[in-house]
Formats: sequence, C-alpha cells, structure tokens
Amino acid sequence: MSEAVPVPDADDPALVALALLRTAEGTAAVQRAAGLLADGVDLLSGLSRLRDELGPELAGPAWELARLRARARPVFGADADSLFLTAETLEQAGRPELAARRARRLLGGGADSVADLGCGAGTDTVALARAGARVLAVDRDPVARELTAANVEALGLADEVWVVAGDAVDLVDAARGGEVAGCAAAVLDPARRAAGRRQLDPDRWSPPWSTVATLLEKAPRSLVKVAPGLDHDRVPDGVEAEWVSAGGSIVEALLWGTGVAATWRRATLVHDGGFLELTADADPGTAPVGPVGRWLHEPDPAVIRSGLVALVAEQLGATLVDPTIAYLTSAAAGDSPWVRSYRVDEVLPFNLKRLRALLRARGVGRVTVKKRGSAIEPETLSRQLRGPGQGSAVVVVTRVAGAPTAIVCDVSGG
Repeated sequence: MSEAVPVPDADDPALVALALLRTAEGTAAVQRAAGLLADGVDLLSGLSRLRDELGPELAGPAWELARLRARARPVFGADADSLFLTAETLEQAGRPELAARRARRLLGGGADSVADLGCGAGTDTVALARAGARVLAVDRDPVARELTAANVEALGLADEVWVVAGDAVDLVDAARGGEVAGCAAAVLDPARRAAGRRQLDPDRWSPPWSTVATLLEKAPRSLVKVAPGLDHDRVPDGVEAEWVSAGGSIVEALLWGTGVAATWRRATLVHDGGFLELTADADPGTAPVGPVGRWLHEPDPAVIRSGLVALVAEQLGATLVDPTIAYLTSAAAGDSPWVRSYRVDEVLPFNLKRLRALLRARGVGRVTVKKRGSAIEPETLSRQLRGPGQGSAVVVVTRVAGAPTAIVCDVSGG
C-alpha cells in the first residue's frame, strides 16, 4: 500500500498545492476549472472567477491541474481526469501503451515485485501494478513521491504500491541475489536533463552511468530507459538494446537486463494500434552500396539507431547510396513499414543555382527539404527553393559515393 500522505512542508508550495487538490474541496475546484476550460474561458477570466468562487489558495492550482489534465487526455484517455501532474512530469511521462508493453515484458518471466527507481509522477508504477506486480516506488523528491501516492490512490492501485523515500544509487549498490530492495525486478529511468539542459554524457545523468551498469550487472530482470543517442559501445554484453519509434520519431530507448534480453538489438515501431519488431541476434553489418535507382528509401529512425539498416535493405533488395549515409535505394518501389519511400526524378551534384532552375522549370513551388550527411539547414534551403509554381517536390540533400548530391523526388511517390 502507499504510505500515508504526510503533512506537507509549509515551505514547499508544490506540496501544499497538491495536498489541497487531494481534498474534497480540491476535487470540486478542479472540476469547476475543467468546466470553465471546456467553455473556452481564458486564463485571466477563469482565474478571476475561481478566486471569487473558491478563494485564492485553490484557484491557481485547480486551474493548472485542469489545464494539464486536458493536455494529457489525448495520451492518457480516461485516466487523465484522475491524474495529478505537474508540467514537468507530464512532459516526461511516456505513453501508457508503451509503459504497459514494458511492464508485460518485464514481468513475463514470473517476477511479481518491481522496484521503480525514480518513480516521477508514477505513470510507470501504475503500469507495473496494473500488470500484476507489487511495486516499490522510490524517489528522493518529495513532490514525486506525493504525486505517485496520489495517482495510485486515484486509480485504485494503492494496495499494490509502496511509496518510499530512497536513493537509487544506494539501493543499486546494496542489491543482492539478483534483487533490488527485496524486489525481483527493477526499473530505472535516469534523469537526463539538468538546469533545463539535456545531458548528452551518460556519466552526467542522475543517477550516472556507473549505477546503470551496476544495476544491469546485479539485477538480471532489470530495465533501464536511456537516451536514444546512447553509444552502442556502452551496452554491456548480454544486454538487449531496443529503440522504439512512433510517427517518425524515437519515443524511447531501452536496455533490457540479461534475464529479460531475448536478442542483440531490437527496433520497434508503433504501427496501426500495435507494434512491429525487427531483431538481430548479432551485428548484421552494413548494406552494400550502389548507385541511386528509381526509388529512395528513408529508414525509420528506430532501424537506424538500432543498427539494423542492413536487414531492411535485404528485405527491399536495396543498397546504400553512400557507405556512411542511411538512405537506401532500389529499382523497385518496395513495400515496407520500416521505410518511407520516394520516387526519384532527378539526381544532380548539389548546386543551389542549378537546383533552383530545375525546380522552376518543372513548375515546383513548394519544396520539402530533407538532409543527411550535409551541413545545410533544411528550413533555409526550403525558403531559397520556394517558387511561384503550383507543384510540390521533396529534395534530399545528402552524399552519394562521397559527393554532395541533391536528389529530387516526386512528392506523390512518398
């Protein structure tokens, strides 16, 4: 069960506000604020009316929570109307369907207890509890602990969750017998931002990479969320690295401990309400290189980051346009969810004047610019190429056999 809600620290306005919002009066205030938002009332008018009706203490927090719940609704569905959130935790919260997928896999080997190390607002804790686990939700931040306790209670999961203060570094260092804090499995999501800046060096994460490596070594049934740009050389032997994409962007990168790992690398695509997976038990190497053919294929970023471009090339009968660039080309169109394909109209050495003249001659006015292996700024080049014509085109600026090249593609072929 979650621990009793403590008396909030009077010096911490976030805890004071959260305690107020969890009362019956707070619930009614948020509902009132949600109604005003639904009616299209603006911020100043809404806050003024709430202050008159509810008092100044509740007005601001109720309006903010109602606003955050409205933003969360497209992702969290009906749960959004019960969740307690801050702007920061909403930004960091992952998709519920991805959290549920992670929880099912982590518990698939029979583990029934999980330490959620750095629980944030508790969205992963909720997914783990719903998957059947007893969850120890740990965080150093009292606001995070309060949010997690509030959320598991609001969603009817309080009996399956214990919310405690703790430091992930200490708990991982003390892990024994494959367990962390007495739990059969563990989840770690290191903070990768500090002072508003993304920390690219894993040694500067909180907790740092040393704790990640120790957890993966000591707890076979472990899962660590990492930055999508993590160097493959950092992945320990026997650990599976997975990249997940949706809508053309990486949404999460994961390291699965040796007790959960099922392959070497995995690319996962959120597709048509489900998931597609591409796996390799060993490094497939690089795809062959060939001249630009009738079709250009842009691999999904999960394929690129997982190092599995060669597998997709083999599926399509395609080659790379350059040994260092992740664009594929083939004579046939191909049909794969792992790439976005464009019909090639023209291939020419990159030259702004010549490219502009070619597009105008073809009546192209709207240009979408893509680039890989080039220093150009797509937005700037798109403006420079815009013309009076009614047609559209995709211009890919890249290297072909080492040379700067522009590939003009028919937008209807994508």
